[in-house]
Amino acid sequence: MHDNNEKDSRHADIINLPHHTSSKHPRMSRENRASQFSPFAALTGYDSEIKETARLTDEKIELDEDRIYDINAKLQYIKDNIDVKPEITVEYFISDEKKSGGAYVTLNDRVRIIDEYERTIVFVSGKRINIDDIYGILLSR
Repeated sequence: MHDNNEKDSRHADIINLPHHTSSKHPRMSRENRASQFSPFAALTGYDSEIKETARLTDEKIELDEDRIYDINAKLQYIKDNIDVKPEITVEYFISDEKKSGGAYVTLNDRVRIIDEYERTIVFVSGKRINIDDIYGILLSR
């Protein structure tokens, strides 16, 4: 360890020299100098990954025979009355694009057609729902 006298003697040749100022680069402002030392996110995207992992999804429910029968009966009613474009409320499952599971959502709209080949319901709004993803249908009267 060095005492102050020893330290002063080691730097005696430069201690009283003026501070160097570059002739090529302009002096940095106080704000810009301070910003060099501001905190930064070392792990970019880490916060969003944590939120994504914590986001909950539902598992698709396996339908029992009674529910399947009810859905099929309501689909038949819709097909029989397709000329009036019946209004329905349908609850269906949407698979999550980023992780297993998904979410149940509800849509209220008028049915344009039931596409039996594609197994979809096509609504007046243009929305398409896969029949196999339907959890329930409520007919509007």
